Amino acid sequence: MRLERGRRASLAITLNFVAFAFALSAVTTSYWCEGTRKVVKPFCTGPPLKAKQIFCIRFNSSNINDSRLVQYIFETGEEKFLLKKFHTGIFFSCEEAADMNGFDCRDFSEIAPEHERGVLWLCIVAESLYLTLLFAGGILMTLEQCPCFSVMNKLKLSAFAAMCTALSGLCGMVAHMMFTTIFQLAVAMGPEDWRPKTWDYSWSYALAWGSFGTCMGSAVTALNRYTKTIIEFKYKRRNIEKNLLVKQKMIELNIPEQMWDMYLTAAPAYTEAPPELPVNGNKPSTGTTTYEVETDSAPEQQGEVYC
Repeated sequence: MRLERGRRASLAITLNFVAFAFALSAVTTSYWCEGTRKVVKPFCTGPPLKAKQIFCIRFNSSNINDSRLVQYIFETGEEKFLLKKFHTGIFFSCEEAADMNGFDCRDFSEIAPEHERGVLWLCIVAESLYLTLLFAGGILMTLEQCPCFSVMNKLKLSAFAAMCTALSGLCGMVAHMMFTTIFQLAVAMGPEDWRPKTWDYSWSYALAWGSFGTCMGSAVTALNRYTKTIIEFKYKRRNIEKNLLVKQKMIELNIPEQMWDMYLTAAPAYTEAPPELPVNGNKPSTGTTTYEVETDSAPEQQGEVYC
């Protein structure tokens, strides 16, 4: 039984810290969503290079409204538009640079619609609470394994750990749903220079929901362990109270303990005497013989049975 309890405690702690690692990795990265943006190629600047520059259009005229520009692009077979990759997180949104080398990042709060930025801040607060409560639950589960605490204190720590972990899971779920809402609003009503052509959820988003799943698994394991321990204590307490009540009634009826032990063992007090056979031609005696039944009066062993 102790081995089973130890395994459940280890499983709850392991799931808790795995969920915390996943959540921390998801929050600190900016790959919740990624996709592509369709932008117009800029004009190439500087002296011409030997290698063809695919991220810009080289045209000798400086007049953007020159009608020869469209004809030049059509004849040379160049694409006027360029697809740039981008990825977005809770705090930052990064896009490929103009020369396709590296990424240029800016705050996601600048991209979110102004009248919906409150949802973004609520998402950040919920994620912070998620990490804090999840870490607190893991610490309480670890302290529960310390042998310096009594059984009742360990039960209290187990209850608080399960409650903190369950609350953290709820905060994490709300935070993830809020980010999904604010990102979709930014796609629909965000600035023109950011709106993506195609997008999808990325690995940080999967880590966030994986963290939520392991967090709830840790909470359920801790709560199951706590309730099972409480049920076992109540069962043992009920048995002890029942035994004490029976003992008290026995004392009130002035029944000796040896007689009570005899009733418990279901041994008859008296038995009929078997007929005696003639011995040396003499008839058996007409009197009745009383046989005493030997009972093991071992109150200490009987007490151990009750316990």
